[in-house]
This record gives sequence, structure tokens and C-alpha cells, in this order.
Amino acid sequence: MANPLDTDAGSELFSSYEAEFKLVQADLTQKLDQIPELNGEPRKAAIAAAERALEEADELLGQMRLEKQNIPSSTRPKINQRFRNLETDVDGYKRKLRTLSDDRAALFGSRYTDNPNHPSSPSDLQLEQRQQLLSGTDRLDRSSQRLRASQALAHDTEQIGAGTLADLHQQRERIAHTSQILYESEGYVDRSVKTLRGMARRMATNRVITIAIIAVLVILIFAVIYSKFR
Repeated sequence: MANPLDTDAGSELFSSYEAEFKLVQADLTQKLDQIPELNGEPRKAAIAAAERALEEADELLGQMRLEKQNIPSSTRPKINQRFRNLETDVDGYKRKLRTLSDDRAALFGSRYTDNPNHPSSPSDLQLEQRQQLLSGTDRLDRSSQRLRASQALAHDTEQIGAGTLADLHQQRERIAHTSQILYESEGYVDRSVKTLRGMARRMATNRVITIAIIAVLVILIFAVIYSKFR
């Protein structure tokens, strides 16, 4: 049997198909288990129903085969193993149904004959046509259901995408606002640097003036002392 479903990233649609496959698988198993207990027309009807279920299982396998190509390579080995298990199950169901269908004595009951020229009764032909019509109707209904499910999934994906775009737009606005604040802060920093440089120049100028005044004062002091002792 297939492995239990998981919710690995990127495998949601595959898991959805797998869940639908398991429902069909349970129905198909039930139909195959009932066939050995039936004979004649009920057996033919049960085989036809099992064939329709098997066709639906094949269609779901085809959908999963396409979807697993879109799954990230990191989780694909697990998905491939699950898919191979499902294929093995379907092959087993096909062999079992083929064996049950080959039992013509049970299929046709008392009307069974080895003569290939033995004609089928009109009721048999009408039943076969009716079963083919029912089979086509069932397949069309199942296809419509899968189409509606796919449309719902696409709608949900579109809503998620719209929400993501809205979030990205808000983030872009926040980034633009942050960039503007950084630009204004850069202007403040430039003005602060210019102010500090001006203050440094003024301090250097004041220091030179102070040194010059001190030098003049020292010279005057020495001049006064020299004039007194000359």
C-alpha cells in the first residue's frame, strides 16, 4: 500500500490527488471483493463498475505523474517511492480484475458456452450499451469534479498570490520610507561633521593666537628686565 500522506513543501497538489486516489482505491477494493460472490448479470455489472473505478485510478496516477515533476528535488525521492507503491497497487488490481473477468462460467452463468458463434441475446446487447453509457457518464462526472477542484485550488492560489503581492507592496513602501530616513540622517551627519570641523579650526586658531599672545608677553617681560639692568 502507499505510504501515509505528508505535507512536505511543494507536494500539496500531489497529496490532494493521492487522497482522492485512496478513496477510489477503497471503493475499487470493495468492488473486487464482491465480484467472486456474484454470477451472471450482477457479476458483469460489478466488473464494469470495477473497470470504471480502475480507469479513474489510472487517470489520478497520470495527474500525480505530472505533478511530481514540479516537486522540489529534496522531497522528490519520498514522493517517487509513494508513487511507485500506488502503481504497484494498481497493477495488482488489474491482474485480479483480469482473472475475475476471465471466469466466463461465473460471468455468464447457465448461458455460458464454448461456442464462439453463440449469439448474445438482445438484452445482453442493451445491457452492454447501457453500461457503456453509464461508464461514460461516470467518467465525465468525475472529470467535472476534478476540474472544479482544480479551479478551486487555482482560485485559492490566486488569492494567496494577491495577498503576497500586497505584503510585498507594503514592505516596499516601508523600505522606501526607511531609505528616506537614512538619507535625511546622512544629511544631519554631514552637517554635524562640518560643524565639528569648523569648531576644530576655530580651536586651532584660538590656540595659535593664545601662543602668540604668550610669546609677545614673554618678549615684553624680557625687554623690561633687560632695560632695568642695562
